[in-house]
Amino acid sequence: MISINCNMDFVPHNLISPPAAQTDNSIAVLWQKPYNISNVVGYRIYVNGEVAGTSQSTDYTITDLTSSQEYEIFVRAVLKSGELSAKSNKIRIKTKAKPEIFDITSFGAVADGRTMNTEAIQKAIDTCSYGGKVYVPKGVFLTGAIYLKSNMTLYIEEGGVLLGSPDTADYPLMKYRFEGLETTCYASLINTRNSNGERFENIIIEGPGKIDANGCALRKKEVSENGGKPGRAICIRNTDNLYLKDITVKQSPAWCVHFIYCNHVSINNIKVYTRQDEDGKRYMNICNGDGIDPDSSSDVYIFNSVIASQDDCIAIKSGRDAEGRMVGIPSENIRITNCTFKSGFGVAVGSEASGSVRNVFVQDCSFDNVYSVATIKASRGRGGVIKNVRYEDIIYQNHSLEFSDCRWFRGAINIDQFYSHEIFDVDKAEEMNDGTPVIQDIYFKNILLDTYAGNAIYLAGLPESHLKNIYFENVKATGKYGFKAYNVDGLYLTDVSVVSRQDEPFVFKNVKTNKSFISGRK
Repeated sequence: MISINCNMDFVPHNLISPPAAQTDNSIAVLWQKPYNISNVVGYRIYVNGEVAGTSQSTDYTITDLTSSQEYEIFVRAVLKSGELSAKSNKIRIKTKAKPEIFDITSFGAVADGRTMNTEAIQKAIDTCSYGGKVYVPKGVFLTGAIYLKSNMTLYIEEGGVLLGSPDTADYPLMKYRFEGLETTCYASLINTRNSNGERFENIIIEGPGKIDANGCALRKKEVSENGGKPGRAICIRNTDNLYLKDITVKQSPAWCVHFIYCNHVSINNIKVYTRQDEDGKRYMNICNGDGIDPDSSSDVYIFNSVIASQDDCIAIKSGRDAEGRMVGIPSENIRITNCTFKSGFGVAVGSEASGSVRNVFVQDCSFDNVYSVATIKASRGRGGVIKNVRYEDIIYQNHSLEFSDCRWFRGAINIDQFYSHEIFDVDKAEEMNDGTPVIQDIYFKNILLDTYAGNAIYLAGLPESHLKNIYFENVKATGKYGFKAYNVDGLYLTDVSVVSRQDEPFVFKNVKTNKSFISGRK
Protein backbone atom coordinates (compact mmCIF):
# COMPACT_ATOMS: atom_id res chain seq x y z
CA MET A 1 0.00 0.00 0.00
CA ILE A 2 1.39 3.43 -1.00
CA SER A 3 1.82 5.87 1.85
CA ILE A 4 0.36 9.37 1.59
CA ASN A 5 2.38 12.28 2.96
CA CYS A 6 -0.05 14.95 4.16
CA ASN A 7 2.49 17.77 4.34
CA MET A 8 0.78 20.46 2.27
CA ASP A 9 4.17 21.81 1.12
CA PHE A 10 4.45 18.77 -1.19
CA VAL A 11 1.02 19.19 -2.86
CA PRO A 12 0.79 20.41 -6.47
CA HIS A 13 -1.51 23.41 -6.55
CA ASN A 14 -3.62 25.51 -8.88
CA LEU A 15 -4.51 22.59 -11.18
CA ILE A 16 -6.35 23.95 -14.23
CA SER A 17 -7.39 22.98 -17.71
CA PRO A 18 -7.14 26.07 -19.93
CA PRO A 19 -10.52 26.66 -21.61
CA ALA A 20 -9.13 26.17 -25.11
CA ALA A 21 -7.18 22.99 -24.29
CA GLN A 22 -10.05 20.53 -24.54
CA THR A 23 -11.26 18.51 -27.52
CA ASP A 24 -13.77 15.72 -28.05
CA ASN A 25 -11.20 13.13 -26.91
CA SER A 26 -8.51 14.96 -24.90
CA ILE A 27 -8.06 17.29 -21.96
CA ALA A 28 -4.79 19.11 -21.21
CA VAL A 29 -4.07 20.05 -17.61
CA LEU A 30 -1.47 22.32 -16.01
CA TRP A 31 -0.49 22.89 -12.41
CA GLN A 32 2.02 24.73 -10.26
CA LYS A 33 4.86 23.05 -8.45
CA PRO A 34 4.62 22.23 -4.74
CA TYR A 35 6.11 24.84 -2.43
CA ASN A 36 8.73 22.26 -1.39
CA ILE A 37 9.96 20.91 -4.70
CA SER A 38 13.26 19.48 -3.46
CA ASN A 39 11.73 16.12 -2.52
CA VAL A 40 9.51 15.75 -5.60
CA VAL A 41 10.56 13.41 -8.44
CA GLY A 42 7.41 13.46 -10.57
CA TYR A 43 3.63 13.51 -10.66
CA ARG A 44 0.71 11.12 -11.05
CA ILE A 45 -2.40 12.26 -12.85
CA TYR A 46 -5.74 10.76 -11.80
CA VAL A 47 -8.91 10.63 -13.86
CA ASN A 48 -12.09 9.54 -12.09
CA GLY A 49 -9.97 8.24 -9.23
CA GLU A 50 -7.67 6.06 -11.37
CA VAL A 51 -4.09 6.74 -12.46
CA ALA A 52 -4.18 8.00 -16.05
CA GLY A 53 -0.46 8.68 -16.43
CA THR A 54 2.69 10.19 -15.00
CA SER A 55 4.64 13.33 -15.78
CA GLN A 56 8.02 14.87 -14.98
CA SER A 57 6.72 18.31 -15.89
CA THR A 58 3.78 20.45 -14.78
CA ASP A 59 1.56 19.57 -17.72
CA TYR A 60 -0.16 16.46 -18.99
CA THR A 61 -2.54 15.73 -21.84
CA ILE A 62 -5.15 13.06 -21.13
CA THR A 63 -6.10 11.29 -24.36
CA ASP A 64 -8.45 8.58 -25.65
CA LEU A 65 -11.39 10.05 -23.79
CA THR A 66 -15.06 9.70 -24.65
CA SER A 67 -16.82 12.67 -26.20
CA SER A 68 -19.49 14.60 -24.26
CA GLN A 69 -18.43 13.04 -20.94
CA GLU A 70 -17.43 14.73 -17.71
CA TYR A 71 -14.19 13.72 -15.98
CA GLU A 72 -12.85 14.48 -12.52
CA ILE A 73 -9.10 15.12 -12.46
CA PHE A 74 -6.50 15.67 -9.75
CA VAL A 75 -2.72 15.31 -9.37
CA ARG A 76 -0.39 13.96 -6.68
CA ALA A 77 3.35 14.55 -6.39
CA VAL A 78 5.65 11.52 -6.15
CA LEU A 79 8.27 12.03 -3.45
CA LYS A 80 11.84 10.70 -3.26
CA SER A 81 10.74 8.51 -0.36
CA GLY A 82 8.24 6.72 -2.60
CA GLU A 83 5.35 8.39 -0.82
CA LEU A 84 2.64 10.31 -2.62
CA SER A 85 1.50 13.79 -1.70
CA ALA A 86 -2.06 14.61 -0.80
CA LYS A 87 -4.36 15.44 -3.71
CA SER A 88 -4.20 18.70 -5.59
CA ASN A 89 -7.42 20.60 -6.05
CA LYS A 90 -9.93 18.68 -8.19
CA ILE A 91 -11.34 19.93 -11.47
CA ARG A 92 -14.27 18.59 -13.50
CA ILE A 93 -14.11 18.96 -17.28
CA LYS A 94 -16.54 17.79 -19.95
CA THR A 95 -15.14 16.80 -23.34
CA LYS A 96 -16.59 18.35 -26.47
CA ALA A 97 -19.25 16.62 -28.55
CA LYS A 98 -18.15 14.17 -31.24
CA PRO A 99 -17.54 16.25 -34.37
CA GLU A 100 -18.96 15.76 -37.84
CA ILE A 101 -16.08 15.06 -40.25
CA PHE A 102 -15.53 17.01 -43.48
CA ASP A 103 -12.79 15.27 -45.48
CA ILE A 104 -11.25 17.74 -47.92
CA THR A 105 -10.93 15.03 -50.58
CA SER A 106 -14.75 14.81 -50.61
CA PHE A 107 -14.72 18.41 -51.82
CA GLY A 108 -12.24 17.71 -54.61
CA ALA A 109 -8.84 18.11 -52.93
CA VAL A 110 -6.06 16.05 -54.53
CA ALA A 111 -2.96 14.93 -52.59
CA ASP A 112 -0.34 15.07 -55.33
CA GLY A 113 1.63 18.15 -54.25
CA ARG A 114 0.84 19.86 -57.60
CA THR A 115 -2.91 20.39 -57.84
CA MET A 116 -4.12 23.67 -56.35
CA ASN A 117 -6.59 22.83 -53.59
CA THR A 118 -7.44 26.25 -52.17
CA GLU A 119 -11.03 26.22 -53.40
CA ALA A 120 -11.70 22.65 -52.25
CA ILE A 121 -10.25 23.19 -48.78
CA GLN A 122 -12.09 26.50 -48.34
CA LYS A 123 -15.34 24.85 -49.41
CA ALA A 124 -14.83 22.15 -46.76
CA ILE A 125 -14.27 24.87 -44.15
CA ASP A 126 -17.28 26.90 -45.23
CA THR A 127 -19.49 23.78 -45.23
CA CYS A 128 -18.21 22.54 -41.87
CA SER A 129 -21.00 22.35 -39.29
CA TYR A 130 -20.89 23.89 -35.80
CA GLY A 131 -18.23 21.99 -33.85
CA GLY A 132 -17.22 20.03 -36.94
CA LYS A 133 -13.79 18.86 -38.07
CA VAL A 134 -12.19 19.59 -41.45
CA TYR A 135 -10.02 16.53 -42.08
CA VAL A 136 -6.78 16.56 -44.09
CA PRO A 137 -5.75 12.95 -44.84
CA LYS A 138 -2.33 11.58 -45.72
CA GLY A 139 -0.69 13.24 -48.72
CA VAL A 140 0.61 16.64 -49.81
CA PHE A 141 -2.10 19.20 -50.51
CA LEU A 142 -0.93 22.36 -52.28
CA THR A 143 -2.96 25.41 -51.29
CA GLY A 144 -3.03 29.17 -51.09
CA ALA A 145 -4.50 31.20 -48.25
CA ILE A 146 -7.41 29.59 -46.39
CA TYR A 147 -9.67 31.17 -43.79
CA LEU A 148 -10.94 29.43 -40.68
CA LYS A 149 -14.21 30.22 -38.92
CA SER A 150 -15.62 29.87 -35.42
CA ASN A 151 -16.41 26.55 -33.78
CA MET A 152 -14.36 24.28 -36.02
CA THR A 153 -11.28 22.07 -35.99
CA LEU A 154 -8.69 21.81 -38.75
CA TYR A 155 -7.18 18.33 -38.33
CA ILE A 156 -4.14 17.18 -40.32
CA GLU A 157 -3.54 13.43 -40.24
CA GLU A 158 -0.19 11.70 -39.80
CA GLY A 159 1.55 12.00 -43.18
CA GLY A 160 -0.73 14.86 -44.21
CA VAL A 161 0.80 18.15 -45.32
CA LEU A 162 -0.74 21.50 -46.16
CA LEU A 163 1.89 22.94 -48.51
CA GLY A 164 1.76 26.64 -49.26
CA SER A 165 1.68 27.76 -52.86
CA PRO A 166 4.83 29.58 -54.01
CA ASP A 167 2.69 32.03 -56.04
CA THR A 168 1.90 35.41 -54.45
CA ALA A 169 -1.36 35.53 -56.43
CA ASP A 170 -2.68 32.87 -54.04
CA TYR A 171 -2.32 35.22 -51.05
CA PRO A 172 -4.61 38.26 -51.32
CA LEU A 173 -3.43 41.50 -49.79
CA MET A 174 -5.11 42.35 -46.51
CA LYS A 175 -4.65 44.54 -43.43
CA TYR A 176 -2.87 42.80 -40.57
CA ARG A 177 -0.63 43.99 -37.77
CA PHE A 178 3.03 43.35 -38.51
CA GLU A 179 5.95 44.57 -36.41
CA GLY A 180 3.43 46.43 -34.28
CA LEU A 181 1.60 48.43 -36.96
CA GLU A 182 -1.56 47.79 -38.95
CA THR A 183 -0.33 47.54 -42.52
CA THR A 184 -0.93 45.81 -45.82
CA CYS A 185 0.33 42.24 -45.77
CA TYR A 186 0.13 39.24 -48.01
CA ALA A 187 -2.38 36.84 -46.51
CA SER A 188 -0.92 34.04 -44.47
CA LEU A 189 -1.35 30.37 -45.31
CA ILE A 190 -3.92 29.89 -42.51
CA ASN A 191 -5.95 32.92 -41.41
CA THR A 192 -9.10 34.26 -39.89
CA ARG A 193 -10.83 36.86 -42.02
CA ASN A 194 -10.25 40.48 -41.08
CA SER A 195 -13.44 42.41 -41.79
CA ASN A 196 -15.88 44.55 -39.81
CA GLY A 197 -14.15 43.81 -36.51
CA GLU A 198 -15.66 40.31 -36.37
CA ARG A 199 -14.55 38.11 -33.47
CA PHE A 200 -14.15 34.37 -33.72
CA GLU A 201 -14.27 31.63 -31.11
CA ASN A 202 -13.36 28.02 -30.50
CA ILE A 203 -10.85 27.33 -33.27
CA ILE A 204 -8.63 24.23 -33.07
CA ILE A 205 -5.69 23.38 -35.34
CA GLU A 206 -4.38 19.92 -34.51
CA GLY A 207 -3.09 16.59 -35.70
CA PRO A 208 0.26 14.89 -36.14
CA GLY A 209 0.56 16.28 -39.69
CA LYS A 210 2.41 19.33 -40.98
CA ILE A 211 1.82 22.88 -42.16
CA ASP A 212 4.60 23.89 -44.57
CA ALA A 213 4.26 27.51 -45.69
CA ASN A 214 6.87 27.15 -48.46
CA GLY A 215 8.49 30.35 -47.22
CA CYS A 216 11.85 30.08 -49.01
CA ALA A 217 10.21 30.47 -52.39
CA LEU A 218 7.30 32.63 -51.27
CA ARG A 219 9.19 35.23 -49.24
CA LYS A 220 11.58 35.93 -52.10
CA LYS A 221 8.64 36.71 -54.40
CA GLU A 222 6.74 38.72 -51.78
CA VAL A 223 9.77 40.89 -51.06
CA SER A 224 10.60 41.42 -54.73
CA GLU A 225 7.00 42.32 -55.65
CA ASN A 226 6.63 44.47 -52.50
CA GLY A 227 2.83 44.47 -52.56
CA GLY A 228 2.75 44.16 -48.78
CA LYS A 229 4.62 42.76 -45.82
CA PRO A 230 5.36 39.01 -45.97
CA GLY A 231 2.69 36.66 -44.69
CA ARG A 232 2.95 34.08 -41.96
CA ALA A 233 2.30 30.34 -41.79
CA ILE A 234 -0.56 30.88 -39.31
CA CYS A 235 -2.04 34.28 -38.47
CA ILE A 236 -5.14 34.18 -36.28
CA ARG A 237 -6.84 37.42 -35.26
CA ASN A 238 -9.69 38.43 -32.95
CA THR A 239 -10.27 34.94 -31.57
CA ASP A 240 -11.34 33.64 -28.17
CA ASN A 241 -10.35 30.06 -27.34
CA LEU A 242 -7.67 29.12 -29.85
CA TYR A 243 -5.92 25.74 -29.55
CA LEU A 244 -2.89 24.44 -31.47
CA LYS A 245 -2.07 20.84 -30.62
CA ASP A 246 0.46 18.26 -31.88
CA ILE A 247 1.01 20.02 -35.21
CA THR A 248 4.32 20.80 -36.95
CA VAL A 249 4.52 24.28 -38.50
CA LYS A 250 7.49 25.26 -40.62
CA GLN A 251 9.11 27.41 -43.29
CA SER A 252 7.09 30.57 -42.84
CA PRO A 253 7.85 33.62 -45.01
CA ALA A 254 8.08 35.65 -41.77
CA TRP A 255 6.80 35.10 -38.23
CA CYS A 256 5.53 31.55 -38.11
CA VAL A 257 2.62 31.40 -35.64
CA HIS A 258 1.18 34.87 -35.02
CA PHE A 259 -1.99 35.58 -33.07
CA ILE A 260 -3.35 39.10 -32.67
CA TYR A 261 -6.03 40.33 -30.23
CA CYS A 262 -6.72 36.78 -29.05
CA ASN A 263 -7.81 35.58 -25.61
CA HIS A 264 -7.52 32.13 -24.05
CA VAL A 265 -4.88 30.59 -26.31
CA SER A 266 -3.31 27.17 -25.69
CA ILE A 267 -0.35 25.78 -27.63
CA ASN A 268 0.42 22.18 -26.72
CA ASN A 269 3.05 19.83 -28.13
CA ILE A 270 3.67 21.66 -31.38
CA LYS A 271 6.96 21.86 -33.29
CA VAL A 272 8.05 25.01 -35.09
CA TYR A 273 10.91 25.14 -37.60
CA THR A 274 11.86 28.48 -39.17
CA ARG A 275 15.66 28.16 -39.37
CA GLN A 276 15.97 24.65 -40.73
CA ASP A 277 13.71 21.69 -41.36
CA GLU A 278 13.30 18.68 -39.06
CA ASP A 279 16.41 17.07 -40.56
CA GLY A 280 18.58 20.13 -40.02
CA LYS A 281 18.61 21.40 -43.62
CA ARG A 282 18.92 25.19 -43.52
CA TYR A 283 16.15 27.27 -45.04
CA MET A 284 17.30 29.97 -47.46
CA ASN A 285 15.82 33.46 -47.86
CA ILE A 286 13.97 33.29 -44.52
CA CYS A 287 14.10 36.45 -42.38
CA ASN A 288 11.94 37.69 -39.46
CA GLY A 289 11.58 33.99 -38.69
CA ASP A 290 10.09 34.20 -35.19
CA GLY A 291 8.56 30.99 -33.90
CA ILE A 292 5.46 32.09 -31.95
CA ASP A 293 4.27 35.70 -31.50
CA PRO A 294 1.50 36.46 -29.00
CA ASP A 295 0.43 39.99 -29.95
CA SER A 296 -1.94 41.99 -27.72
CA SER A 297 -3.25 38.65 -26.48
CA SER A 298 -4.12 37.40 -23.01
CA ASP A 299 -4.38 34.19 -21.02
CA VAL A 300 -1.88 32.33 -23.18
CA TYR A 301 -0.46 28.88 -22.35
CA ILE A 302 2.48 27.55 -24.38
CA PHE A 303 3.75 24.19 -23.15
CA ASN A 304 5.43 20.93 -24.12
CA SER A 305 6.62 22.35 -27.44
CA VAL A 306 9.82 22.55 -29.51
CA ILE A 307 10.99 25.63 -31.42
CA ALA A 308 13.99 25.87 -33.75
CA SER A 309 13.82 29.49 -34.83
CA GLN A 310 15.63 31.78 -37.24
CA ASP A 311 14.82 34.75 -34.95
CA ASP A 312 13.06 35.02 -31.58
CA CYS A 313 11.70 31.64 -30.54
CA ILE A 314 8.79 33.34 -28.77
CA ALA A 315 8.27 37.11 -28.98
CA ILE A 316 5.56 38.73 -26.87
CA LYS A 317 4.29 41.96 -28.41
CA SER A 318 1.53 44.58 -28.06
CA GLY A 319 1.84 47.18 -30.81
CA ARG A 320 4.31 49.85 -31.76
CA ASP A 321 4.79 53.51 -30.87
CA ALA A 322 1.79 55.90 -30.85
CA GLU A 323 -0.47 53.44 -32.67
CA GLY A 324 0.24 50.68 -30.19
CA ARG A 325 -0.39 53.00 -27.27
CA MET A 326 -3.63 54.22 -28.81
CA VAL A 327 -4.94 50.67 -29.34
CA GLY A 328 -3.79 49.97 -25.80
CA ILE A 329 -4.39 46.21 -25.69
CA PRO A 330 -1.67 44.55 -23.59
CA SER A 331 -0.30 41.05 -23.79
CA GLU A 332 -0.78 39.60 -20.33
CA ASN A 333 -1.09 36.44 -18.28
CA ILE A 334 1.23 34.32 -20.40
CA ARG A 335 2.68 31.01 -19.17
CA ILE A 336 5.47 29.25 -21.09
CA THR A 337 6.53 25.92 -19.56
CA ASN A 338 8.27 22.67 -20.49
CA CYS A 339 9.48 23.91 -23.87
CA THR A 340 12.71 23.19 -25.74
CA PHE A 341 14.43 25.85 -27.83
CA LYS A 342 17.02 24.68 -30.35
CA SER A 343 18.07 27.80 -32.26
CA GLY A 344 17.29 31.49 -32.40
CA PHE A 345 16.97 34.00 -29.60
CA GLY A 346 14.93 32.54 -26.75
CA VAL A 347 11.86 34.10 -25.15
CA ALA A 348 11.62 37.81 -25.89
CA VAL A 349 9.35 40.62 -24.78
CA GLY A 350 9.13 43.43 -27.33
CA SER A 351 10.47 45.28 -29.00
CA GLU A 352 6.95 46.29 -30.08
CA ALA A 353 5.36 46.42 -26.61
CA SER A 354 3.76 49.87 -26.65
CA GLY A 355 0.42 48.48 -25.44
CA SER A 356 2.28 47.02 -22.42
CA VAL A 357 3.15 43.47 -21.36
CA ARG A 358 2.57 42.06 -17.90
CA ASN A 359 2.44 38.80 -16.00
CA VAL A 360 4.69 36.52 -18.06
CA PHE A 361 5.99 33.27 -16.54
CA VAL A 362 8.69 31.13 -18.20
CA GLN A 363 9.60 27.92 -16.35
CA ASP A 364 11.27 24.54 -16.90
CA CYS A 365 12.53 25.32 -20.39
CA SER A 366 15.80 24.24 -21.95
CA PHE A 367 17.86 26.31 -24.38
CA ASP A 368 20.45 24.53 -26.52
CA ASN A 369 22.70 26.66 -28.75
CA VAL A 370 20.18 29.47 -28.56
CA TYR A 371 21.76 32.91 -28.36
CA SER A 372 19.66 34.23 -25.47
CA VAL A 373 17.41 32.97 -22.71
CA ALA A 374 15.60 36.26 -22.29
CA THR A 375 15.52 39.50 -24.25
CA ILE A 376 13.34 42.27 -22.87
CA LYS A 377 13.63 45.16 -25.28
CA ALA A 378 12.00 48.57 -25.57
CA SER A 379 13.70 51.70 -26.86
CA ARG A 380 12.77 55.36 -26.76
CA GLY A 381 9.59 56.19 -28.66
CA ARG A 382 7.89 52.88 -27.91
CA GLY A 383 6.41 53.69 -24.50
CA GLY A 384 4.34 51.12 -22.63
CA VAL A 385 5.08 49.27 -19.41
CA ILE A 386 6.71 45.84 -19.19
CA LYS A 387 6.32 44.39 -15.71
CA ASN A 388 6.14 41.20 -13.71
CA VAL A 389 8.10 38.90 -16.02
CA ARG A 390 9.63 35.76 -14.45
CA TYR A 391 12.14 33.21 -15.76
CA GLU A 392 12.62 30.23 -13.45
CA ASP A 393 14.23 26.79 -13.50
CA ILE A 394 16.12 27.26 -16.75
CA ILE A 395 19.03 25.31 -18.24
CA TYR A 396 20.87 27.17 -20.98
CA GLN A 397 24.02 26.46 -22.96
CA ASN A 398 25.28 28.11 -26.11
CA HIS A 399 28.49 26.96 -27.78
CA SER A 400 27.54 28.45 -31.15
CA LEU A 401 29.57 31.42 -32.37
CA GLU A 402 27.23 32.19 -35.27
CA PHE A 403 25.96 35.31 -33.46
CA SER A 404 27.73 37.78 -31.20
CA ASP A 405 26.66 40.75 -29.10
CA CYS A 406 25.28 43.54 -31.26
CA ARG A 407 22.58 46.22 -31.19
CA TRP A 408 19.87 43.58 -31.47
CA PHE A 409 21.07 41.18 -28.78
CA ARG A 410 23.53 42.06 -26.04
CA GLY A 411 23.58 39.06 -23.75
CA ALA A 412 22.22 35.66 -22.83
CA ILE A 413 20.04 37.47 -20.31
CA ASN A 414 19.34 40.83 -21.90
CA ILE A 415 17.19 43.77 -20.78
CA ASP A 416 17.88 46.65 -23.13
CA GLN A 417 16.28 50.09 -23.45
CA PHE A 418 18.83 51.06 -26.09
CA TYR A 419 17.69 48.20 -28.30
CA SER A 420 18.58 48.64 -32.00
CA HIS A 421 21.00 51.54 -31.32
CA GLU A 422 24.60 51.01 -32.33
CA ILE A 423 25.81 54.16 -30.58
CA PHE A 424 24.27 55.43 -27.33
CA ASP A 425 25.15 57.27 -24.14
CA VAL A 426 23.99 55.64 -20.90
CA ASP A 427 24.43 59.00 -19.10
CA LYS A 428 22.60 61.37 -21.46
CA ALA A 429 18.99 61.71 -20.38
CA GLU A 430 16.17 62.92 -22.60
CA GLU A 431 12.83 64.43 -21.65
CA MET A 432 10.26 61.86 -20.58
CA ASN A 433 7.04 61.64 -22.62
CA ASP A 434 4.43 59.09 -23.75
CA GLY A 435 7.12 57.31 -25.72
CA THR A 436 9.33 56.64 -22.71
CA PRO A 437 9.21 52.91 -21.95
CA VAL A 438 9.11 51.51 -18.42
CA ILE A 439 10.56 48.11 -17.45
CA GLN A 440 10.17 46.89 -13.88
CA ASP A 441 9.71 43.86 -11.65
CA ILE A 442 11.69 41.27 -13.63
CA TYR A 443 12.76 38.03 -11.93
CA PHE A 444 15.38 35.39 -12.76
CA LYS A 445 15.56 32.37 -10.46
CA ASN A 446 17.29 28.98 -10.56
CA ILE A 447 19.12 29.50 -13.83
CA LEU A 448 22.25 27.69 -15.02
CA LEU A 449 23.73 29.61 -17.95
CA ASP A 450 26.82 29.13 -20.09
CA THR A 451 27.50 31.04 -23.32
CA TYR A 452 30.60 31.32 -25.47
CA ALA A 453 29.11 34.09 -27.63
CA GLY A 454 29.00 37.27 -25.52
CA ASN A 455 27.77 38.84 -22.29
CA ALA A 456 26.33 36.45 -19.77
CA ILE A 457 24.00 39.16 -18.41
CA TYR A 458 23.36 42.64 -19.81
CA LEU A 459 21.03 45.26 -18.30
CA ALA A 460 20.71 48.76 -19.72
CA GLY A 461 18.07 51.22 -18.57
CA LEU A 462 17.55 54.71 -19.91
CA PRO A 463 19.04 57.49 -17.77
CA GLU A 464 15.58 59.10 -17.63
CA SER A 465 13.76 55.79 -17.02
CA HIS A 466 15.90 53.38 -15.03
CA LEU A 467 15.12 49.70 -14.94
CA LYS A 468 13.36 49.06 -11.62
CA ASN A 469 13.38 46.05 -9.33
CA ILE A 470 15.38 43.42 -11.20
CA TYR A 471 15.87 40.23 -9.18
CA PHE A 472 18.42 37.42 -9.58
CA GLU A 473 18.29 34.42 -7.24
CA ASN A 474 20.38 31.27 -7.54
CA VAL A 475 21.80 32.20 -10.93
CA LYS A 476 25.08 30.64 -12.10
CA ALA A 477 26.23 32.45 -15.24
CA THR A 478 29.31 31.94 -17.41
CA GLY A 479 29.99 33.97 -20.52
CA LYS A 480 32.62 35.21 -22.91
CA TYR A 481 31.99 38.44 -21.01
CA GLY A 482 30.40 38.94 -17.62
CA PHE A 483 27.55 40.91 -16.05
CA LYS A 484 27.09 44.51 -17.24
CA ALA A 485 24.43 46.77 -15.74
CA TYR A 486 23.62 50.44 -16.35
CA ASN A 487 20.88 52.63 -14.87
CA VAL A 488 19.10 50.21 -12.56
CA ASP A 489 17.15 51.17 -9.44
CA GLY A 490 16.89 48.07 -7.29
CA LEU A 491 19.12 45.25 -8.55
CA TYR A 492 18.69 42.41 -6.06
CA LEU A 493 21.30 39.65 -6.22
CA THR A 494 21.05 36.56 -4.03
CA ASP A 495 23.34 33.57 -4.56
CA VAL A 496 24.60 34.81 -7.90
CA SER A 497 27.91 33.78 -9.44
CA VAL A 498 29.36 35.09 -12.69
CA VAL A 499 32.37 33.79 -14.59
CA SER A 500 33.74 35.88 -17.44
CA ARG A 501 36.20 34.27 -19.81
CA GLN A 502 37.63 37.57 -21.11
CA ASP A 503 36.79 40.57 -18.90
CA GLU A 504 35.75 41.63 -15.42
CA PRO A 505 32.81 39.63 -14.05
CA PHE A 506 30.86 42.74 -12.94
CA VAL A 507 30.69 46.15 -14.62
CA PHE A 508 28.02 48.34 -12.97
CA LYS A 509 27.21 52.01 -13.52
CA ASN A 510 24.37 54.02 -11.97
CA VAL A 511 23.10 50.89 -10.26
CA LYS A 512 21.47 50.68 -6.84
CA THR A 513 22.03 47.14 -5.62
CA ASN A 514 22.23 45.09 -2.47
CA LYS A 515 25.28 43.42 -4.05
CA SER A 516 25.24 40.64 -1.45
CA PHE A 517 25.66 36.92 -1.86
CA ILE A 518 27.44 37.29 -5.20
CA SER A 519 30.73 36.04 -6.52
CA GLY A 520 32.60 36.46 -9.75
CA ARG A 521 35.83 35.61 -11.46
CA LYS A 522 37.57 36.07 -14.75
